[in-house]
Amino acid sequence: MTAQTARPRRSARRLTSAITRGPDLIEAAQRLRYQVFSDEYGSDLGAEVPGLDRDSFDAVCDHLIVTDGDSGELVATTRILHQADTELVGGFYSTGEFDLSALNQLPGTVAELGRTCVHPDYRNGATIGLLWSAVAEYLMARKVDYVIGCASISMADGGLKAWRIARQLQNEYLADDEYRVFPRRKLPHLTHVIDETRAVMIPPLIKAYMRLGAKVCGEPCWDPEFRCADLLVLLEVNNLATRYSRHFLGKAS
Repeated sequence: MTAQTARPRRSARRLTSAITRGPDLIEAAQRLRYQVFSDEYGSDLGAEVPGLDRDSFDAVCDHLIVTDGDSGELVATTRILHQADTELVGGFYSTGEFDLSALNQLPGTVAELGRTCVHPDYRNGATIGLLWSAVAEYLMARKVDYVIGCASISMADGGLKAWRIARQLQNEYLADDEYRVFPRRKLPHLTHVIDETRAVMIPPLIKAYMRLGAKVCGEPCWDPEFRCADLLVLLEVNNLATRYSRHFLGKAS
């Protein structure tokens, strides 16, 4: 899950990253997730604890966090569910949104990224780059071959932006037929024609996926709880875009 709208931001000078399963840091990540997702998707997320975006997957995931060293504030997070831990929660999170049958035959180890978000004031190349650097080092250390995840787009405007972004991504980054997945809840179609020739601004976090070499695996799914459209993306770790692989994976090689 990714948050979308860029806003005016303050400079983040001293950022650090870490991987954690510590309860206090996970709760801080859950608080940031709630803040970002509830604000940008206009949903209460069905939160059982006010102000926290929490589910059963959190307990078995590794949580990657970015912290502002000057303020101590947690400013970005994502969680990774390794294939070895999926039996504890009945599979990947995205199996609840997509039929992933086509991906069951992937040769190698799969991990799933989820709940990725960045504080609005820190949406810049430094923060996103540090988050992805931590992800890349994790993938190499855990010998992950493929990464999947849901890239989310707000439907606050009724779905026009989501459809336009989905179509543009499908036109430019569609995976081969053998990797095609199918939404369990299709995104409602609009009653008016979408101008697919007009370029649309891709949200920064989704753009980062694509720059790293990710592919879109088919049609979007509608997530009514988060009031967003989700696209299943697939990234083959060995095929990371060259200009990013040297920077992100240098320490792990």
